[in-house]
Amino acid sequence: MSLFQAEAADVEADETPARPRRFAAADAAIMGAFVLFAFLLYNGLWLDLEEGYLWNSASDQNLWEWFFSVTADNVLHLRNPLSSHFQNHPLGVNLMANTAMLGIGIPLSPITLTFGPTLTWAIALTGGLAGTAAAWYWVFSRHLVTHRVGAAIGGAFIGFAPPMISHGNAHPNFVAWFVLPFIALLIFKIARGERPVRNGIFLGLLAAYQVFLGEEPLLIFAMAFAIFAVAYFATNHREFPPMAKPLGIGVGIGVLVALVLCAFPLWWQFFGPQSYQAIEHGSVGNDTAAFTRFATQSVAGQPQAAADVSMNRTEENAFFGWPLIVLMVVITVWLWREVFARALAISMFVMAWLSLGVQLVVVHEETGIPGPWKLLSELPLFESLLESRLAMGCIPLIGALLALATERAYAVASKLPEVPGERRFPLRLVWIGVVIAVLLPIAPTQLVVKERPPTPKFLADGTWRSYVAPGGTLVPVPLPSSGESEPLHWQIDAGLGYSMPEGYFVGPSGPEDKRGRYGAIQRPTSIIFDQIKQTGVPATITESQRVQALEDLRYWNADVLVLIPREHQDAFRATVDLLLRKPAEFVDGVWVWDVRTITP
Repeated sequence: MSLFQAEAADVEADETPARPRRFAAADAAIMGAFVLFAFLLYNGLWLDLEEGYLWNSASDQNLWEWFFSVTADNVLHLRNPLSSHFQNHPLGVNLMANTAMLGIGIPLSPITLTFGPTLTWAIALTGGLAGTAAAWYWVFSRHLVTHRVGAAIGGAFIGFAPPMISHGNAHPNFVAWFVLPFIALLIFKIARGERPVRNGIFLGLLAAYQVFLGEEPLLIFAMAFAIFAVAYFATNHREFPPMAKPLGIGVGIGVLVALVLCAFPLWWQFFGPQSYQAIEHGSVGNDTAAFTRFATQSVAGQPQAAADVSMNRTEENAFFGWPLIVLMVVITVWLWREVFARALAISMFVMAWLSLGVQLVVVHEETGIPGPWKLLSELPLFESLLESRLAMGCIPLIGALLALATERAYAVASKLPEVPGERRFPLRLVWIGVVIAVLLPIAPTQLVVKERPPTPKFLADGTWRSYVAPGGTLVPVPLPSSGESEPLHWQIDAGLGYSMPEGYFVGPSGPEDKRGRYGAIQRPTSIIFDQIKQTGVPATITESQRVQALEDLRYWNADVLVLIPREHQDAFRATVDLLLRKPAEFVDGVWVWDVRTITP
């Protein structure tokens, strides 16, 4: 019996149905429902894989499709999958230091190469949500509770919680939590002395794979699990001594296996080319109001209220809604005497508290009250973490509490006395009604999909090949960046046949400055283009700026500059004409400047 099962036994196991061990039709139906629901959420994307774009992803769909494309290209050509030269020429991009999600990108490379990266993107998001719900349901139904209903409620909440849907717009690494429940299960098995060596090896393999799915979710999960363990053993210290040895063996082996498998990729991430040590985001803790409000894409969604206390629609990291907050308080009081449930509740509240950041903020008002995150915010690894995301550590804890509370309600219902001639009070039905009433307002709605702009014919039809020599680069005007990510999509449609300078990625702030930053260190000519983008006014070009532009083109190894019809296009064209002293040609729907004759 696992630690999970030991606690489940407290819930009147003798009066509940026997826990099913084998996969049954009911399991298939529940997991199938998770898959179907995930497909419905991404219905607009699946019906238009050619032009569909998740609108709330901003620039991120283009970025993730680029990650999947270059990963597949690296696999096809047997190149190092941890790096790419297609952006930020001539320096390249450290993919391991970005959220490239190689654990999905590499296995799905055949799909990416055959059908394109948008299908891989759709699979990663849909499969991430459905797989997360199914994985937690499986572990709960086999090791935590005896009723499938409770396990299904817990799994469904974890897979489709408001923060998961928010990240489901743009961050597949934050919706793929399907490995984490099995990591937790293995630790519980090891703690009970079940084959610590074998389970330790499996633990290391799963942890290593999770590194290639998402390191930040693993760190958040590890924090929540550590707080749970402290809370559990604080009042059950007698259980720790017999568990210490198997935990030491199993977890030690797991760490060793994970390090062996991840040593080189992690070295590459932190010390390889274009690596960085940390990236500063500033103070981004949750406003306390974020916990009680409803997420944008939920049944009771409040877009303006959500935007008021979040960074953007992909970072609504709390937003559990006030009914669920009230229910969690009630469940905590109700199940407080159960050690396992109490430890879950404590870790849930602590993770929520940590997510408030270095200072407590109440509806935009800074209280001056420091939060516990202040003690961790400058430590290695933690310094790069967005503290508002720590609220996501509450998700599996809430799911487990919902499953346990359902189990308890069912057990109490089975003990209600029967009065002759009267029907027994329908406690189970009432409880399910309460759960539905609480969860329905935060149930997700279909994600917004719109048609993306078409790739210019010059790039899509291969005309660019007449202008870019092998090893040369194509320079979009303005250059690609976090706010200008369409050139990444053009590059994919051009078959990754050319490289580009600058781009949208995370890299170092300089050759000697290992602080992370979004995008490349801009060259002076790129800054001129950005100014035009903001003002719409052509730049007044001096001779020194023209000389600098030629130097930048040499640095980029540029063959051609390309400007698509866009806002402020006349200002861009006039400025480039002055910089190069050469008028643009209009070719296949774009303006081009062939600079091979004016640059070495």
